[in-house]
Amino acid sequence: MDTNEFFAPVRANTDSGNTASPAASDSAVGDSGQAAEAANTPSEQSAAKPAAAKAERLPVWVDLHAPTPDEIHEIEERFGIEIPTREEMQEIELSSRLYDEDGALFMTVSVLTKATTDAPQTTAVTFILVKKTLITVRYADPVPFKTFIRRVKRSPSLANSAEAVLFGLLEQIVDRLADLMEQTATDLEGLSNQVFISPDENSSDADHRETLRQIGRTGNLSGKAKDSLLNLHRLGLFLSTQARLKKDAKARLKILSRDIVSITEHANFIANKVTFLLDATLGMISLEQNNIIKIFSVAAAAFLPPTLIASIYGMNFEFMPELGWEFGYPVAIGLMVLSAVLPLLYFKRKGWL
Repeated sequence: MDTNEFFAPVRANTDSGNTASPAASDSAVGDSGQAAEAANTPSEQSAAKPAAAKAERLPVWVDLHAPTPDEIHEIEERFGIEIPTREEMQEIELSSRLYDEDGALFMTVSVLTKATTDAPQTTAVTFILVKKTLITVRYADPVPFKTFIRRVKRSPSLANSAEAVLFGLLEQIVDRLADLMEQTATDLEGLSNQVFISPDENSSDADHRETLRQIGRTGNLSGKAKDSLLNLHRLGLFLSTQARLKKDAKARLKILSRDIVSITEHANFIANKVTFLLDATLGMISLEQNNIIKIFSVAAAAFLPPTLIASIYGMNFEFMPELGWEFGYPVAIGLMVLSAVLPLLYFKRKGWL
């Protein structure tokens, strides 16, 4: 429930020959739709009066973070639009996410959030380009929005128009995805070494549980990143059909589209590597299980002949000549030991042990 409005820097007044002060030229940021601009000297106050007499300046960006129904209603009345509900923002139909309504562009994309946690998520963010104002509706606080807001506060010129804010946010989202994919690729290199490390080394993950968890988290992150990139690609195609975009905006859109394509290719590479590491890890687990089963199989085969001999001489028949021998017992023990040792030597010679 945090609503901020950002205004474009005040330009020089060429009619009166006066220029706006540095304090007045900065972007004004306010909460709940309120923006304050204060003049510090009498001359600045007199210069601000003609501007106050004019119609109220529209903000270039209205950021609605988890807005209340009252805040949404106020924005709808103010700009004459109908803001999609939270449920409508979750719809996956292209016609529900990208459309033009009475000259206002509605664009909803999935943005990756909580990417550094064990449970990364995607959240729907709606961009509404109406007249000369960009309205963003979101119910989470992704890192790109925090970063761009800080940049606007440091450099108000980044928010000199609604289109500049829109492309600034999109570029920030793409940059964030690129950073995450780079970090993910680095993590996969470590996982690859961990999967194929010798089991005798101390750092080896003997049961591969932690390795499987890390692979699963990396695969989940890359999958959500690809979903966000797909949404951004569709948004770029939608914007490319809009004649209202200026030449510089189209140039930024072209560069942005190329970045999205290149990051998507990198995300596909990461997804393939995640699949490879998952298959390799499961293969390692299968080999280790086979080794364990092999040991039991060898033991069963080695002790089968002694068990047979013991079973024969354990039968209670009346006429068994060997039972009357003086060395019958030592001979039976020797046969059992020999019948156990010979298979073990054979298995070892074959390399099965």
